[in-house]
Amino acid sequence: MAKQSRSASRERRHLRVRKKVYGTTNSPRLSVFRSVNEIYAQVIDDMEGNTLVSASSIDNELRGKLNGLKKIEQARLVGKAVAQRAKDKGIEMVVFDRGGFRYTGRVKALADGAREGGLDF
Repeated sequence: MAKQSRSASRERRHLRVRKKVYGTTNSPRLSVFRSVNEIYAQVIDDMEGNTLVSASSIDNELRGKLNGLKKIEQARLVGKAVAQRAKDKGIEMVVFDRGGFRYTGRVKALADGAREGGLDF
């Protein structure tokens, strides 16, 4: 049997996590995607199927602040930005979806930044 690719394995882990993690109107899902160079975060209401707020390392307003920072520091700032945008929309509590990635490094830094920004999960 052929070995699965790294991305296929991550997608299988993500589906396994998504069986249990579901965002409601009261506590939407904070979804994280990590590519080789960038990191993305979205707050999603799965009941309606809408993305409520998002932030990423390629945002125009964050781009200037992220120049020269390490990837972990960039992820922390993206977490703070998504938390601030969510708080502006009245979202206090979320459910964290790590997207099939390990909860270390940039994913953990984003989660810590979101907690520092005031999100509760």
